[in-house]
Amino acid sequence: MYIKQFEVGSFMVFAYLVGCKKKGEGIVIDPAGDVDVIIEKAIEKNITIKYIVNTHTHFDHTMGNLEMVKKTKAKIIVHELESKNLTTKPTMFLGMFRGDVSPPADILVKDNDIIKIGEISLKVLHTPGHSPGGISLYVPGYVFTGDTLFVGGVGRTDFPGSSFEVLTKSIITKLYTLPDNTIVLPGHNYGLTKTSTIGNEKRYNPFVRV
Repeated sequence: MYIKQFEVGSFMVFAYLVGCKKKGEGIVIDPAGDVDVIIEKAIEKNITIKYIVNTHTHFDHTMGNLEMVKKTKAKIIVHELESKNLTTKPTMFLGMFRGDVSPPADILVKDNDIIKIGEISLKVLHTPGHSPGGISLYVPGYVFTGDTLFVGGVGRTDFPGSSFEVLTKSIITKLYTLPDNTIVLPGHNYGLTKTSTIGNEKRYNPFVRV
């Protein structure tokens, strides 16, 4: 399995290219900008981008979707509770973020669904709290946590549809139950390091510690 982390755009968003080396299929998680850089790396690694997966539909994570779709023909995947918000963004945010509204989702997923790329199976974990349909993606050894869990932090819960109580439950029941050595790959570069582990977050994250 190939994983490449990119800090993209102007808001410290982490996008990810994940690929099956054997079959040459891949996904891009949260293409928030610098789409050409991601595509160039996929070409270099002989990976065909099959899917775009948005961990949630806040605009800072989806504003590269349209360009990525135009250039790769990849299908967009979001949680079923996020589909309506994917294509609806206030004009104010378009000007602020200088991005494009996403095309509609092609595939809707729910908790415990599997996204397959080649021989890799990524399990969908519904982790609401930051967003009603927020998801994390788990493959043994790694979890892509979007804006649910950061390195030493958690996602904001002052948005419509957000809840700190729900977020905390998601982290404790869906993420902190993963093996301690699971590498945490967050949705923003907000921590002292770019990655962490479930074990470290359980012990040291000041917001949700067990």
